[in-house]
Amino acid sequence: MDISTKKDTVPPPTPPSSDAAGQAAAPGATRIGDRIFLGLSRGSGIFLLALMAAIAVFLSYRAALAISKDEANFFTTFEWNPTANPPVFGIAVLAFGTIVSSVIAMAIAVPVAVGIALFITHYAPRKLGGLIAYVVDLLAAVPSIVYGLWGALVLVPHLGGLYGWLNDYLGWTGVFEWQGGAPRSMLTVGILLAIMILPIITNVSREVFRQVPRMHEEAALALGATRWEVIRMAVLPFGRSGVISASMLGLGRALGETMAVAMVLSSSFEINLSLLDPGGGTFAQNIASKFSEATEIGRDALIASGLVLFVITLLVNGAARLIIARRKEFSGANA
Repeated sequence: MDISTKKDTVPPPTPPSSDAAGQAAAPGATRIGDRIFLGLSRGSGIFLLALMAAIAVFLSYRAALAISKDEANFFTTFEWNPTANPPVFGIAVLAFGTIVSSVIAMAIAVPVAVGIALFITHYAPRKLGGLIAYVVDLLAAVPSIVYGLWGALVLVPHLGGLYGWLNDYLGWTGVFEWQGGAPRSMLTVGILLAIMILPIITNVSREVFRQVPRMHEEAALALGATRWEVIRMAVLPFGRSGVISASMLGLGRALGETMAVAMVLSSSFEINLSLLDPGGGTFAQNIASKFSEATEIGRDALIASGLVLFVITLLVNGAARLIIARRKEFSGANA
């Protein structure tokens, strides 16, 4: 008997028509929740842009009123006397003090913060690392007025020894020459700002270093790399853009810090070559100390200085974004 086997053939599924596909996708695309979320997201973005534009317009308008009445050069004058007849005021001292104090703070805080973050994530035992991270988180929550009080009552009285040492060994440079007196100078402000921004940079850097792919570190160890070589070749390149972002966050706080600076700085409208001499000022400190007693033209002058600080902050953030964009190959998203 001849027996033949036949394969069961199943006809291929018929692709849905374009109309049917459109009807199937329509409910998901027009779901009420999606429309609400899209509207809220779009509205939030538009509101943020409108808010920034409104701030810029307000500052620009009031600044224009003040500068039009200023009889001196607003950018190069070393005097602040908007109540004079005619008004005379400028931001040269404020711009110098803001930039110098922020640079000092960043120079101190960034290396220390990166070192603490690396110690927590790659060197410290788990319990010790958790304890240090908890303490750093607490420091980030301390109000600036508390830092200011601590700086005025504890830090300033104990900086005389450091100032004397700097004067003895580096005073010949002129930058660290000290004439004596209370150490209420730009260096003191920079040290206090460094302590204040240290928790911010440490926390962000720590979280970035924790995202380093484990296989990158294991591959480096398998090739015979030491712990430091693993950090140098695998951890730091991966977290470079994150550290830059953390540094910019800290720099933003340093640029705009007010009360802490006002409590430790002996301000005056003069620029000293030495970082140890009293004097100088910052935008935020000057606004906080003079706004309550300012006249109408004085308030407009302070708002004009606030506009300059606003522009400096935007430039710093823009520069940070350009730096990060050039180092996309080191970001976690591209790992």
